[in-house]
Amino acid sequence: MPEYAKIFTYEVDGLSYTVSLYEQDGQILADISVLEGSMDVNAVYYGDDDFTGKSDSLGGPLNMNGASLDGVKVQWDEAIKLSDPGIGPEGDDKDTYLHAGDTLTVELDADSLDAIDIFGIRATSTSTDEGSIKAVSDDPAEPEYPDEPTYDKVFFGSEFSDTGAPVGGVYILAEEPDPNTWNNVFLPEGTEPTFENYLDYFTSDAIGGDVSTLQGVAFYETDDEGNLNEVFRFDAPEDGFQSSEEVLGAYHDALDAYEEAQGTSDPGADLMAAITLDPDLDGHSYDDGHDQEEDDLELA
Repeated sequence: MPEYAKIFTYEVDGLSYTVSLYEQDGQILADISVLEGSMDVNAVYYGDDDFTGKSDSLGGPLNMNGASLDGVKVQWDEAIKLSDPGIGPEGDDKDTYLHAGDTLTVELDADSLDAIDIFGIRATSTSTDEGSIKAVSDDPAEPEYPDEPTYDKVFFGSEFSDTGAPVGGVYILAEEPDPNTWNNVFLPEGTEPTFENYLDYFTSDAIGGDVSTLQGVAFYETDDEGNLNEVFRFDAPEDGFQSSEEVLGAYHDALDAYEEAQGTSDPGADLMAAITLDPDLDGHSYDDGHDQEEDDLELA
């Protein structure tokens, strides 16, 4: 799900929906999601909270004439036609006809999210008594998202032993140790140690990592005594990862499972928490912050 910046709401008898705005790849997008009822979204209107100047408008049945906010006529900065009124022969299969649970994504011609304070929808074939709406929404909510988890170290594993111990791959630390005796790989200074940033660095030209070679990824945190312990990991699918997006999806699934396990049972017994190295392997333990010597791992 995108990380929404603004969420407009609208609710009348028989119909409620949200319009959630976000930025992606340099584009301003709106997800129109029906919560109750149904409607055929024919046009969208939007603008800032300055109602001076000429208002943009679509002609005929797609106009927003008479639309007001707190008794003040709305001045729209942009209007976009999405479809003609009437569901026609397509019926419920019309692209712009939304039932409860449906979402329509619209690209907006806006320079920034800050330029959108008011959002309007012109819809027909609605589940309201009137059968159509000229809806105006303002005062959007700005959702708060929990901070992404951070990790002191992440292991991108291309090989594990039969007992699950890391054998080949790339360890990346959140910060450069002082002294950096073992030439550990670490995130660029100032980089927040979220998994997405670790993954971006792993696949960057600096590391040259290839997600298709991964057998699994392990995550480490420092305990109260200053020791690095593995807290959870996830494995690659049988046919491997094909993209970074697949790796991120597997990570979020594993994180959800780990957090659920922590809340319902002994976290020390779940998801290989606080795993130690295979005792048959030479090299350093997880405790010392750099694991095995570089020669023992196939570092990229």
